[in-house]
Amino acid sequence: MNSIPDMDAGTQPLDVLMNKQRRKNHDLVEASSEILTHKQVNKARHGRKVTLRLQKRILSAWNSLQEEAFVLEQLFTYRGR
Repeated sequence: MNSIPDMDAGTQPLDVLMNKQRRKNHDLVEASSEILTHKQVNKARHGRKVTLRLQKRILSAWNSLQEEAFVLEQLFTYRGR
């Protein structure tokens, strides 16, 4: 099954940062105070376009694991709708 071209944004900076820090999808799921699944994190990392609401959930979970706060533009190359 092929993905729709405008739904694929390519590998995201989130993926690069997670690999650099040796973080797993489970780390974000566990750190999230909201509902966040492994499948959602995986889709977001590998460029399947997700909603702004999901991007914000991922950003919140990511920031809870970091000493410095990140913004959406540092994790994603596009803005969800």
